[in-house]
Amino acid sequence: MGHTPYGYKIENGCAIIDEENADKIRKLYSNYLTGMALAKAASEAGIDTYHGTAKRMMENRHYLGDDFYPAIIDKEIFESAAAERIKRANKLGRLNHKRVIKPSVVPTYFHLAAAVQHYDDPRLQAEYLYSLIESEAV
Repeated sequence: MGHTPYGYKIENGCAIIDEENADKIRKLYSNYLTGMALAKAASEAGIDTYHGTAKRMMENRHYLGDDFYPAIIDKEIFESAAAERIKRANKLGRLNHKRVIKPSVVPTYFHLAAAVQHYDDPRLQAEYLYSLIESEAV
């Protein structure tokens, strides 16, 4: 197993809720749902972290409970926070950004100069022949 999520601790091989930190997680969700930004919501909850880390914490499905971790928050709060993140991202125009990929210009016409040297080593001969290839501007 990797990292133990914030709000839990492992005792005797079982995950249990660390109530002090679990309360901070609950407060993070509460703050966010009342309109605070992610970093501000985390800070006010007593979690010293960055915007991206707070977002990943709020996307952590372990907080809903699973086979190993007991639930810290209920599904309704988790889904409300997810819907709020999407709503805010959409309002800020972050959901419909499409990257414009410029097509690369590949030379399609080539010229091979006449070979005047011959090498016994096939690698050197191939290297020499490739050096004779010249692309022509289209």
